[in-house]
Parts: sequence; structure tokens; C-alpha cells
Amino acid sequence: MKNQKIVWITKVAILSAMASVLMLLEFPLPFVAPGFYELDFSEVPVLIGAFALGPWAGVCIEAIKILLNFIMNGSITGGVGEFSNFLLGVVFVLPAAIIYHRNKTKKSAVIGLITAGLTMVILGCFINAYVMLPLYSTLMPLDAIIAQAAAIWPAIDSVFEFVLLCVAPFNIIKAILVSLLTMILYKRLSPLLKGKKTE
Repeated sequence: MKNQKIVWITKVAILSAMASVLMLLEFPLPFVAPGFYELDFSEVPVLIGAFALGPWAGVCIEAIKILLNFIMNGSITGGVGEFSNFLLGVVFVLPAAIIYHRNKTKKSAVIGLITAGLTMVILGCFINAYVMLPLYSTLMPLDAIIAQAAAIWPAIDSVFEFVLLCVAPFNIIKAILVSLLTMILYKRLSPLLKGKKTE
């Protein structure tokens, strides 16, 4: 039992380190959202870990990823961006992992990822509108945030339109890309993580 815990902790630590490195390779989608919304693929190791080791492992990897990134780079958003990343990461990873672990098949994984993507898109709009944007507005006036979004989509002149035209499409793109990469890599990496082949 002790050896199993050590192995579990080791795998979580390795995946957390991978995720924190991938978090450094972020890039904006200037045709979708303002530059402070940046896409990265750090959720891929988190999802792989959650699929292979369980939902709790996914939450741990997500938390350690954020902590490592914060230690290495600090924060230019007063912790707001990091908190948002953690919150939306958990919202995305947990549904996928829970659904997959009920029935460990490829079909279940696909259903889990679709459900997780939809959950992240929907809750992401509410979280951004009622939590993240109010917090960001302590660093940058809300009018300035809306103005940046309006430079991309001239129709935007309110928080509702901002989350509908910027946040939702951004999260849709992220969910699709991360899910595709996870499906491609998980089958190849799961024997290393679990010590046996999986469905």
C-alpha cells in the first residue's frame, strides 16, 4: 500500500511538472478574445492523469500545476488569472474523469470530454461574468476590458456580449483542441501510467 501511494504521488508530480511547463507555452487568440485570454495545452497532462489515476488525481495535478507556475513566474494579474485557470481547469477535468471512470471505454472518454467541454463553456461564461471580470476590473477598468473586446467584435458593449462573443468561443476552441490531443495521447501513455493496457 505504501509503495502504491509513492508511485501515485510520483506520477502526479511528473504530470504536474509537465502541465506547468506546457502552461508557459501560452498564446493569445486575437481573432477571438483580448490578449489577456491566452490558450495553452496544460490541461492535457491533467486530463491524462485524471483518466489514468482518477478524478482526485486530476484536481491535485491542476492545483500543483498552478502552484508551480506561480512560484516560477509570479503573477501579473494579482492571482486572478491563476485562480481562473484552476477553477475552469477543475470544471473541465472533473466531469470528463468522473464519466470515464464509470465505464473505461473510448466511447465513455469521448462522452466525458464532450460533457466536460460543454460544462466549461457554460460555467465559464458565468464564472467570467460574475467572478473573473469583477476581479480583473480591480486591475483594469471594466470599460477598458470591454473596449479591447469591442476592437475584435464591434457589437460588444456589455459584459453579457463579452462572455457570449469572446469567452464562450475561446473556451470552445480550447475544449476541442485539448480533447483531441488528450484522445490521441492517452492511449499511448496510459500503459506507462497504469502499468497495463486500457480500453
